[in-house]
Amino acid sequence: MNIRPEVAVREQAQLGEGPTWDPATGRLIWVDILSCRVHTYEPETGRRTVMATGQHVGAAKPRAGGGLVVNLREGIGRYDADGTFSWLFHDPVPGRRGNDAAVAPDGSLWAGTMRDDAAETGGGLCRVAPDGTVTDTLGAVACSNGTGWSPDGRLMYYIDTPTLRIDVLDVDGEHVRDRRPFATIEPGAGAPDGLTVDAEGCVWVALWNGWALRRYTPDGRLERTVALPVPRPTSCAFGGRDLRDLYITSARTGSDAPPPLAGSLLVLPDAGLGLPGTPFAG
Repeated sequence: MNIRPEVAVREQAQLGEGPTWDPATGRLIWVDILSCRVHTYEPETGRRTVMATGQHVGAAKPRAGGGLVVNLREGIGRYDADGTFSWLFHDPVPGRRGNDAAVAPDGSLWAGTMRDDAAETGGGLCRVAPDGTVTDTLGAVACSNGTGWSPDGRLMYYIDTPTLRIDVLDVDGEHVRDRRPFATIEPGAGAPDGLTVDAEGCVWVALWNGWALRRYTPDGRLERTVALPVPRPTSCAFGGRDLRDLYITSARTGSDAPPPLAGSLLVLPDAGLGLPGTPFAG
């Protein structure tokens, strides 16, 4: 299949991340972590919005009752549909911020953290229940990134970027166990960042500094590489009315002379079929 990336939103995001499709509103939600902004984009109308959060925002996901749950520098916050903000879990730690996050099939939020200096054991991944109960899941990690679930919900895929691996874990109710390598990125190909799982159970991963997106089959075999016009793609998610278009965020940060499209939201039209997302239940 020969699919070519197109520009969905031309933007100069410093650290674009976390694309998420919200079927209730027909829009894609994504963030610019370092600029402290949540973006939305409606493909059918072209309408865009930008909301400032006042602090670094690693991820923004739709809530079942409307509004957003956000993984911020100081913890997990909620925006109601009318824009009212409240903390669900407030835990500021100097030098640490929220990073990528994902909503599990049971409606819980799995939120990652990392230190600004990306220290080897400075981050983590926690499960945030709808009532705000927080459970540490993996212990210390360096840079908690992509998280996703298999179509049947029995497996969880996870990336701690400096390991250069996508790992897979068995899901047992609210818990995960038996973390093991699923796929390893070879040196020089870039570093794994965000991921998404499609309806066939294949894992798509964005390669930071790799100018590419990859698709791995459920048995961990590299099935496809898609070249991109940006060096630092950060994450990907299926969206659109039929969940067939794959949206890709990207970053400009750290590049002395970033190419023109760095920081833009890209799209691979008709790239496959995505899985319906689950809104945060809290």
